[in-house]
This record gives sequence, C-alpha cells and structure tokens, in this order.
Amino acid sequence: MTTGTPHIQPNGAKIAKTVLMPGDPLRAKYIAEHYLEDVVQFNEVRNMFGYTGTYKGKPVSVMGSGMGIPSIGIYSYELFNFFDVETIIRIGSCGALQENVNLYDIIIAQGASTNSNYVDQYHIPGHFAPLADFDLITQAKAKADEIGATTHVGNILSSDTFYNADESFNEPWTRMGILGVEMESAALYLNATAAGKKALGIFTVSDHLLRDESTTPEERQTSFTQMMEIALEIAE
Repeated sequence: MTTGTPHIQPNGAKIAKTVLMPGDPLRAKYIAEHYLEDVVQFNEVRNMFGYTGTYKGKPVSVMGSGMGIPSIGIYSYELFNFFDVETIIRIGSCGALQENVNLYDIIIAQGASTNSNYVDQYHIPGHFAPLADFDLITQAKAKADEIGATTHVGNILSSDTFYNADESFNEPWTRMGILGVEMESAALYLNATAAGKKALGIFTVSDHLLRDESTTPEERQTSFTQMMEIALEIAE
C-alpha cells in the first residue's frame, strides 16, 4: 500500500476497505458530516474530498469521483490498487430511459453498458460486459425492499457525452432495455474486475429523459436519502 499518489494524499489518515463514491465531493462531505462518526478527512487534493469514519461501528470511507469515466477511472483505480480498498459503491443520480421508471426511484446497476473506449486498454478480443458484484446487488435489493424503496435492477448506460449532438442518441438504448443514463460506472466496474475487487452503482432517478421531467436541487437533496442509507447499510 502506498502512502500517497498524485491525486490522493491521505497524510497518514486511514482509508476504509469500503468506499462510497458520489460524483460531487460536496456530497461526500455531506455524507461524512450527517452519517459518519469520528470523521477524519483523508484527501483534499484538487478539492476531491475524502473522509473516513464509522457507521454503526463499521469503518466506512466516502470520496468524490468527479464527473465522467476518466475521472472515476483514476480515483477508483488508485483506491483499488494503491490503497487496498476492496469495495467501491457508487451513489449518484441518473436520467431514466424507461416508462416504468419514475422520478425518485432507485436503480441498482447490474451491468454498465457504455459508449466509452475505456475497455480497449484490456485488449479483449470481443465485447466485455462490465458487471457489478452479485453479492452487493442482492444485499442492496434486500435492503431497499426492507425500507420500502421502489427499485429497478438491470442495465444502465455510462455515457461519455452529457450534451449529445445526436438528438436520437438515447433511442436505441431505450429499445435495448437500458434503465437509465449516468457517466461513470463502466470504468468503476472494469477497474474492479481487473483488480479482483467489488463494485456496485446505486442511483436515484433525478430526471426522466422520455417525459422531460426533472427534480429540483432541493428535492434531490431529500430524495438521495434512501440511496445513501442503502449503500451505508451494505458497506462491509
């Protein structure tokens, strides 16, 4: 285990075996302040805040990933390979692509399709499907059912483009049953698989791309509560 990288400098602070990873570093700060006890900050490089504390007596870390596959690709790779992290649970928002998925529903990403070339580095002679850890999926679904959350388990899209010049871009993904769109999980799942580690993405639907519906920033703050509690409860 290294003492630091160009992007993560713990300065002696510990990083837990399980890391919750929202995109927004300020959301990482919010989780640390509202859910964890005995919190110590382990990273502030580039204002990508990371914290370690305890949740119901369990050591848990939380750190921002930034936006997009290149950003989470760096941070998750370093956590898995340089800091002995075993599990990363991505928590974030997504845009729904199916009519039976509604605002505030929770999507548990079994697989992460993508239009990114991130997988090319592995020189696989075919198409590799990045998948989440099955045990984490089943634990997350059980916890979601326990608290009464409306959930959907299936395939999501990790897109490299937020503003796409092709206005029909989402249509074939919808036909193929993609539940929602975000921008990071494929890289996280690939890094976890390559390192022999565990990963899962859990998302709150903040926008509906077929119905032009969206939540306000204030509503998102409230609606993210169930997702964060599910992730914290299954942290090992």
